[in-house]
Parts: sequence; C-alpha cells; structure tokens
Amino acid sequence: MSDVRVWVNGRLVSADEPSVSAIDHGVTVGDGAFETCKVVGGRGFAVTRHLRRMDRSLAGLGLPPASHERVLAGVSAVLGAAGEMPWGRLRWTITGGLGPLGSDRLDSALTYVVTAGPVAPPPPSVGIVTVPWTRNERSATVGLKTTSYAENVVALAEAQRRGAVEAVLANTRGELCEGTGSNVFVVRDGVVVTPPLSSGCLAGVTRELILEWGRAAGVAMIEETLPLSVLEGADEVFLTSSLKDVRPVTSVDGRVLTVGPVTRRLMDIWAAGEAAGLDP
Repeated sequence: MSDVRVWVNGRLVSADEPSVSAIDHGVTVGDGAFETCKVVGGRGFAVTRHLRRMDRSLAGLGLPPASHERVLAGVSAVLGAAGEMPWGRLRWTITGGLGPLGSDRLDSALTYVVTAGPVAPPPPSVGIVTVPWTRNERSATVGLKTTSYAENVVALAEAQRRGAVEAVLANTRGELCEGTGSNVFVVRDGVVVTPPLSSGCLAGVTRELILEWGRAAGVAMIEETLPLSVLEGADEVFLTSSLKDVRPVTSVDGRVLTVGPVTRRLMDIWAAGEAAGLDP
C-alpha cells in the first residue's frame, strides 16, 4: 500500500494512518458515493463527467452536494504527490460524515477522501461468467454509485473462483443488467446492443462515451432490454469501464468467443477519442 497516495479532508496522510472516524457514516452503514477514474500520464481521465455523476449519486442518496473544488484539490494533491503515473487508478469517496450507529443521519459535514495509485493495465481480453444473484432495478439506490459494494465483492469473488475476470448479473426480471464494475455490450448481426438504464445498470462514463463516439462514427448502437440468455448466442461481447475501456470478452460461461470486427472498430474509436483529450 505504500504506493497509494491518500488525501482526507484537506491533508495528505499515509495509507495506513487512521484518518477517518470510526463512526463515519460511510464506515458504519456505507452512506456515501464514490467515483473511479483512469490515470493516464499523471492525469485523471474524464474527470468532469465523473464529477457530474457524483452529483447525481449524492442527490439520489439525499446527501448535500459536494464541492467540486475540494475534490479537485484532493486530486491535485494525490496526483502531484505521486509524480508521473503512466497508468493508475484515481478514486474519490464522499460520505455523509459523522453519524450514529444506525441508518439515521446527523447534520454532519461531508467526509472527503481522494486516493490514487498505480495499477496493472487490464489484459487484452477477459472472460466473464453469469452468477445467480440479481440487481434490483427498483432499489432505492438504483443507478447510484454508492459505497455499499458488498454484493459486488461477493459476485466478483465467485467469478474469480471460476477463473473469470468479471461477473455479470441479471436484474429481478431476468434481463441482462451489468457486471460488478462494468457495463455489458453484445453484438448481433453487426448491431451493438446494451441494456438501457431502466434495467438497473449504472450509467457508466465509459458506456456513455462509447455510445456517443460510436454513433458519431456511424456504428449502429442501441439501448434495448435483453434477456440474460442473449450472452449464449451473441456474435461478440465486450465490457466497458473506467479501467477496462472497451475490453473484448473471449469467454462467456466457458463458451469461447473471438474478438470480432465491430468490437475492434470500437476499440479503435475509443483510442482515437481518448487521444483527442483527457476530459471529453
């Protein structure tokens, strides 16, 4: 952990230094939101879009808006202190601050935590598995990037136990929803299809960008309700996330897939879009 830089409420601290209260509501009940960005050449990617999504998550949780300026001060502190970071993860977390030991809240100031550290680049392609647990598309926190990630931890551990990189979940209606930390796309007859936000999936920043850039480049891309079983016969499958970018899937529950032409084209479109600027 020595290579992880940590900033909490205005000051840089050691990664193993006590810096958040034991009764912080983010610790006791997971009352908070977070964002993860890729670091490229020492800078965060798509930071502005991540800040906007943070605003939506905090509003959905009923928490007051967080200061963008304060978050960006933390970003500058951890990236500046870390020096040139060719590839890494930038994360900021905003919690409800000090709270009681239950789910009710106090009128406390928000807690700000910003971290950054190098990570290994993702593999060229990934294997995924479906898992028996579901996303609740009617949840009070649907579509919010909250710090309550325990079900993702369980599902991802199961995927790794089965030799895969990511777990994919249906919603309660049996529709394809999302991965534990990624959005899912399938290609059928040359058309790219991804579940709509009404499925309960997170509005991924990379999802948003590849839909914009792909459509602008003339790729047929639609949002459509899909059964989970669509993965059994899809021509191509790929994931999107802040650290995976557009990542081809070469195995679905053991079924081998090739990296097809549509996925390759979108990977090229992504690379060109990223090269045009780090805050699209």
